[in-house]
Amino acid sequence: MLLINLVRGFCMALADSVPGVSGGTVAFLLGFYDRFISSLDDLIRGPWEKRFRAFRFLVQLGVGWAVGMGLAILVLAEVFETHIYAISSLFIGFILFAIPLVVAEERETLRGRWKWFFYVLIGVVFVAAVSSFSPATGGGAGQGAAGLLYVYLGGIVAISAMVLPGISGSTLLLIMGLYVPVITAVRAVMGFDFSALPMVVVFALGVISGVALIIRLLRYLMEAYRPQMIFLIIGLMLGSLYSVVLGPTTLEVPREAMTLETFRPLFFLLGGAVIFGMQSMKVFLTRRGIQKDE
Repeated sequence: MLLINLVRGFCMALADSVPGVSGGTVAFLLGFYDRFISSLDDLIRGPWEKRFRAFRFLVQLGVGWAVGMGLAILVLAEVFETHIYAISSLFIGFILFAIPLVVAEERETLRGRWKWFFYVLIGVVFVAAVSSFSPATGGGAGQGAAGLLYVYLGGIVAISAMVLPGISGSTLLLIMGLYVPVITAVRAVMGFDFSALPMVVVFALGVISGVALIIRLLRYLMEAYRPQMIFLIIGLMLGSLYSVVLGPTTLEVPREAMTLETFRPLFFLLGGAVIFGMQSMKVFLTRRGIQKDE
């Protein structure tokens, strides 16, 4: 189980590190999302026995996540701005190929409940509306008290999205103009350049605050209103396509939004291959007797 949870965490990190599919989506596709959310909630508020089990599970996930995130940041900070259209095409592949898998995973939840389909529209409109408003650009993020406060809020927003299958926390950071500054700051600290440490610490505090604020609510909603939440998640994923298309306009040196001419089909298909690879891993684990919430 240790190796499996390390791999799960590693895959979540790869998703969390890029705008497109969230780590929560990966947990959903690999079949351990409910246990992931329950463990986060139990760690904060559960009895001692549940806290211990949750801690052990989350530490295993966390080690794999840290390794995956570290490797991803080392690469992304170098290539994101210079190859934005190829990376964005990859993100679109992640999203479009993940949606039918989410629907298939929750087909029993959605069966006969199409009256809640309007939640898809709510999700699309919400992301499109947020994507149309980007109050920060990469150049000034994290500077001064107001900038650090904005980074703190970005941490809360990002982790809230990262644990929710649907819109990626990295997508929201991209919308907020914080994506490149945050991964650049983390990469600098990893290289022992501690000038960016205040920004990284403030962002981490925002992440911790977000977990404490959102997890119990999210667990309740997924248990009590699962059909509505699944439709909302699908809408968030569809809406995040618009965010990715606008992604180049949020860079420190803004570029044109993605068009058919700048779309890269090969990277789009590569994104799909990664998603189906994750699904294949889930099928393999299930056939080996490792179930969703063991």
